[in-house]
Amino acid sequence: MPLWSWAVPLLAWAALIYASVHEAGGLILILMAIVLLGTIVAAVHHAEVLAHRVGEPFGSLVLALAVTLIEVSLIVSVMLYDTSPAGSTLARDTVFATVMLACNGVLGICLVVAGWRYHEPVVSLRAASSFLAVLTVLTISALVLPGFTRSATGPIYTTAQLVFVASASFGLYIVFLFVQTVRHRGDFLAADTLDDADPPASHAPSNKATALAAVVLLVALSAVVLIAKKLSPALESAMRAANVVEPAAVVGVIVAATVLLPELFSALRSARRNQLQTSINLGLGSALASTALTLPAVAGVAIFTNEPLILGLSGTNQIFLALTIIVATMTLGAGRATILQGAVHLVILALYLFLVVIP
Repeated sequence: MPLWSWAVPLLAWAALIYASVHEAGGLILILMAIVLLGTIVAAVHHAEVLAHRVGEPFGSLVLALAVTLIEVSLIVSVMLYDTSPAGSTLARDTVFATVMLACNGVLGICLVVAGWRYHEPVVSLRAASSFLAVLTVLTISALVLPGFTRSATGPIYTTAQLVFVASASFGLYIVFLFVQTVRHRGDFLAADTLDDADPPASHAPSNKATALAAVVLLVALSAVVLIAKKLSPALESAMRAANVVEPAAVVGVIVAATVLLPELFSALRSARRNQLQTSINLGLGSALASTALTLPAVAGVAIFTNEPLILGLSGTNQIFLALTIIVATMTLGAGRATILQGAVHLVILALYLFLVVIP
């Protein structure tokens, strides 16, 4: 276990203790933000240890669930603090940003890297169709349909609708996990290829290393939740000071990018090994887990606190969602990928990010 991987979470807890005793000024908040990023990287590192122990496709699943747990923790922390209208849209904006960053950013960069190194890397058509079919249903039911229902005013679900959609989304995700890990596990495995550069580790972690990784992972995730709660007021104030037109959308992008950054590193390592299928499992798996698991979590918080939960996307973002799904279907439907397809996804992401800042 590298020294930094457990020292950074301990440093995060030390910063939390200091901030609870003393008033946190600007410098302390900046240091806490840096420590937060380091703690997230440490958490994903230990999740990777667990993933390496259980093997594929369970490994990609462990990473996706760890990242989603961090994301849900950040969203819930901000929701409980921020009772303004911006707080009621954070879950929607963060989930949508995660889908855009995962399906266009992670996937696009990995396609460019793998396509540049291996010309036309192979992907599994069955795995791709499974990912995209489930992702289409989950994103439309969670982020598009609320704008077309008539039982409540605005792009929201009633309590009964929210419970039903959250339960259906979670149930569909469970079925997908059964298919991915048990029934059709082979469809989600990367093809065996030889690459002398940067080969994977030849042995799995020991029982002791796995147990330590699990403990430190819990410590790191707890620190992430508490630090996020401390930083939420400062982040909201910074958005207001910068006169951002849609602060919740920008915060959603920041949250999604923060938790997906370590996932991107893992996906890139797989792409460099000519294991593009593993990269796809990581990227699309994160988008799936974010949509399927975040909705039930924030729905429970919204119902418990009796706060509104705005889910419906604007017309512009609905176009971006449809464009992403259509292009991803064409990209992965050929069974082979090139750098051109990666560039297309990166252009979609660039357009989305530009219009978030300048709507």
